[in-house]
Amino acid sequence: MLDEIYILPVLLFSVIIHEISHGYAALKLGDPTARDAGRLTLNPIPHIDLWGSILVPLFSLLTVGHILIAWAKPVPVNPMNLSNYRRDEVIVSSVGPISNIIMAFICAVATILLLKLQPLIGDAASSSMFYIFLVKMFSGGIYLNVILGVFNLVPVPPLDGSHVLSSFLPAQAADAYSRIGFAGILLILVLMRIPVFLSVFNAAINLFYDPLYRLVVAFA
Repeated sequence: MLDEIYILPVLLFSVIIHEISHGYAALKLGDPTARDAGRLTLNPIPHIDLWGSILVPLFSLLTVGHILIAWAKPVPVNPMNLSNYRRDEVIVSSVGPISNIIMAFICAVATILLLKLQPLIGDAASSSMFYIFLVKMFSGGIYLNVILGVFNLVPVPPLDGSHVLSSFLPAQAADAYSRIGFAGILLILVLMRIPVFLSVFNAAINLFYDPLYRLVVAFA
């Protein structure tokens, strides 16, 4: 469980970047709602969700020893401001998971740089708590962000993947599908216990994580 504490700073930053990406994409497509609500900021306060950003991650750490799920407060998006709702909904929903994959790559580069720095700073400095903290945080952030990216692409409300899927459904079906809302979390918990779903989910994680892991091994 202690190792997971190192993940918390990069977790908080990653979920904030995830939400800012949604809001910024919506802004570029004509919807200023997130900007006007003060949500296009790196200040964590407007983004913190009591349950998703604090209580659920801490509960996961205390009960199972690692973070299973976390989220920031969703940015507001007004679809009436989007010029092409179905197309723009796919774009706005997709950029969140994409931002996590980009964050995973950034964490991989940071890990490589820190490990490259070790011979230059000497054994005493490289064994310091702060250096170890940074290495664990960024190396753990690779896998964490891949999980966040893949998890949010699961096409079950309220995850981003559900918005992508609903954009291709008939209007009435899409409306009914979106009404599942946060009750979909219960469905996700059920899916996580189904071997076939877990196999596909883990394969998707490995698709993104393995190249990043090989990158670190090759260049560190």
